[in-house]
Amino acid sequence: MQRIIIIGASSGIGLELAKLYIKNNDIVGVTGRRKELLLELQNKFPNQVSVECFDVTGNENIAHLESLIKKLGGMDILIYNTGYGDVSKDLEWQIDKQTTQTNVNGFIEIVNYAFNHFAKQGHGQIAATSSIGSIRGNSWAPAYAASKAFMSVYMEGLHMKAKKMKLNIAVTDILPGFVNTKMAKGNKQFWVVKVEKAASQIFNAIKKKKRRVYVSPRWRLIAWILKWMPYSIYRRIA
Repeated sequence: MQRIIIIGASSGIGLELAKLYIKNNDIVGVTGRRKELLLELQNKFPNQVSVECFDVTGNENIAHLESLIKKLGGMDILIYNTGYGDVSKDLEWQIDKQTTQTNVNGFIEIVNYAFNHFAKQGHGQIAATSSIGSIRGNSWAPAYAASKAFMSVYMEGLHMKAKKMKLNIAVTDILPGFVNTKMAKGNKQFWVVKVEKAASQIFNAIKKKKRRVYVSPRWRLIAWILKWMPYSIYRRIA
């Protein structure tokens, strides 16, 4: 039995992951902004679920996280699943600001704390949901692509740091393509994965302590194409 904390579990992938860990007889701490949805899950599984309601763009992330760790009696895995992104055709500051506060500031504060917590504890695992969008820049949502790239690069750095410091900390970078959630935007979506299937693939990747997982695996091909596509071609489609 493990103690899992999922940042961003009121709906979508986070909620489905919580259900899988509950089914696995683990103890789960869930967070989000919509308290009623978190409590709905807790009421169904009162012996396995603890709740902390907060927005990661606020100033009390660590206080809430420490409270949740105390409720669970510890933490073995932290999953940073919350995120924000929107199309910013005219480069709207409010969109860029919220994107950065959620995907960069909130992310790094919580994941940095988790890494140091696990270092003192002697073991642990961090997983974070970045995106295929992290591979290259994007003219329609520049802040989103950049923020997800920040997440992926930071997670890679943590993985290397854990190895160099000989720490028993696994780091899993999750790169979804299009998943059937409210976060999936755009009218040219393809290879869309059902949220239950995406959560199952992520659950198994975390269990195997994979360094990186593409959801679904076929998106590895897209990532490779995007990475090596000449800029003169890429800029016409992004």
